[in-house]
Amino acid sequence: MPLSDSTRELCTRIASGDTEALSRFYEQQFDFMYACARRFSGRDESACLDIVHDAMLRVIRSIPRTFDTEPELRAWLSRVVRSCALDMLRAEARRRIRDRNSSRHESAHDSLADDLDERIAWLRREIEAQTMETATLIRLRHALGWTLARIGRAFNLSPGAVDGRINRALSTMRDSAKETFHEP
Repeated sequence: MPLSDSTRELCTRIASGDTEALSRFYEQQFDFMYACARRFSGRDESACLDIVHDAMLRVIRSIPRTFDTEPELRAWLSRVVRSCALDMLRAEARRRIRDRNSSRHESAHDSLADDLDERIAWLRREIEAQTMETATLIRLRHALGWTLARIGRAFNLSPGAVDGRINRALSTMRDSAKETFHEP
């Protein structure tokens, strides 16, 4: 069935940016577009209204100036609504995947952070359990980054002696860590 002159004129006016024509077009085509949104998405009223809204934005941006028949206009509108519905469904699927991956990542991250916190607390206790001199040697070397020669000068020891004391203490702590954290 051919388009009425008023509908053809309406499309031309919408393409030219006439907001009043767009309002009339929306009123005339809303029910059809909403039905298409329901059919294509299977979603509730709120989601279908969002789809119709997105479709109308596309109509504003890209409506052809003329259609020869009403079925041609409806076919074009149907494709626009279907495209918007598919975009919404794809976005929801991506969001679900992202949320699922994020929650997995967060729980793994939380678990790693808890494990790290536990190991740091354990290490602090182990260092405190060392003699005052050995604990100080470890802190100067690993917390402050002093060289073996500098530590040796401060304690009147050779760099080799400082290295030996630190390595013996760390070796003992490593063995204890393997036992405590059940590591091979």
